[in-house]
Amino acid sequence: MSRYVITIDAGTTNTRVHLFDQDFALIASASRPVGVRNTAIDGNSEKLRAAVRDCVRELLEGAALTGAQLQCVLASGMITSNVGLYELPHVAAPAGVDELAAGAKSVLLEDVCPTPIWFIPGVKNFTTPVDTGNFERMDMMRGEEAECLPLIESHRGELPLLLVLPGSHTKFVGVGADGRISACVTSITGELLDVITKNTIIADAVGHGFVTAQSYDRDMVLLGRRTAERVGLGRACFAGRILSQFTQNDAEKIANFILGAVLQNDAAALLGSSALRAGRDATVVVTGKEPLRQAIADVLRDTGAFAQVREERPSDGAPLAALGARMVAQRLGLL
Repeated sequence: MSRYVITIDAGTTNTRVHLFDQDFALIASASRPVGVRNTAIDGNSEKLRAAVRDCVRELLEGAALTGAQLQCVLASGMITSNVGLYELPHVAAPAGVDELAAGAKSVLLEDVCPTPIWFIPGVKNFTTPVDTGNFERMDMMRGEEAECLPLIESHRGELPLLLVLPGSHTKFVGVGADGRISACVTSITGELLDVITKNTIIADAVGHGFVTAQSYDRDMVLLGRRTAERVGLGRACFAGRILSQFTQNDAEKIANFILGAVLQNDAAALLGSSALRAGRDATVVVTGKEPLRQAIADVLRDTGAFAQVREERPSDGAPLAALGARMVAQRLGLL
C-alpha cells in the first residue's frame, strides 16, 4: 500500500500544508490566512487548530485518502512556539539535522490530525543567560531552520555559508564549516517597508505600492542604500519625498529608492552584528522571490564587504521547509 506524507508550515500569519506521495512528489497543497498572530490576539489557539485541521482534511479528502495511509505528519515553524499548537524548546546552535531530530517530538492532537504530528524545534544562538552585555548576540528562529537544511545540503561544497531568507522578518543564518547552523540574526525590514509604504508621508511618493519584478530598478535601489548608509534611514526616506517633488516624479523609481534605503538596514545588521561577524568571508546565498531576492543580493554586493553573493531561485517543487522536514524525518527513521 502506498504511504503518504503531510508537512505543516505554520507561521505568524499563514498556515501552509502539503501532501506528498511516497517518493516525496508534491500531490496537493492547502493554506489558510491564519497563524500564531491569531493565537496571540485571541488568547487561545482555536483558529490555528481549525486552520490546520481544515487543511489536513481538505488534502486527505481531495486525494481520497484516510489517516491510516499517512506514513508521517511533520510540522515546523511558529506552530512549535508558546502561541502555537505544541511548544518545543529551541535547540541551541550549533545545530544541524541530528540536533533537530533529537529535539523533535511526536504528539497526537486528535482534534487536529488523525495521526500523530512530529513537531520540529526551532534554533536559538546560545543557552547562557541573556543580559544587557550579550543580548545583541542572541537570536532565534522557528521554521527557517527547516528551510536551511536543504540549502546547506545543496551548497555543502561551499561551506561556510551565510543564508539570507527574506520576509516580513528576514533571517540571516550562519552555517559553519561542519554544515551546522552556527547563529542567526533577524531584522524586521519587511515590516518597516510595509509601514513606510502604506502609513507614512512617503506613501504618496511611492504610489502606495511596492516594487515588482517588472519595475525593479537596480540603480535607484543602490542610490537608496548609499543614501541611508550616509544619512540614516529616516532622512533617506524623506529624501525619497524630495526626489519625487523636485527631480523624479515616478512612483516606481521612488519605491525602488525606498526599498534600497530600507535594505541598508540589513547590510548594517550583517556588518555590525557580533553574532555573525565570522560569516563575512562565507559564501552568501540569498533565497526568495523577485524582486526582494535580487534587491538584497545587489545591496550586499554593493557594500563590497562580502566575498561572494549568490541568488537561489525557488524551485517549482516542494517548498524548502517541507524538504527540510523530510530530512529530519529520514534521520528519525520515519521515511
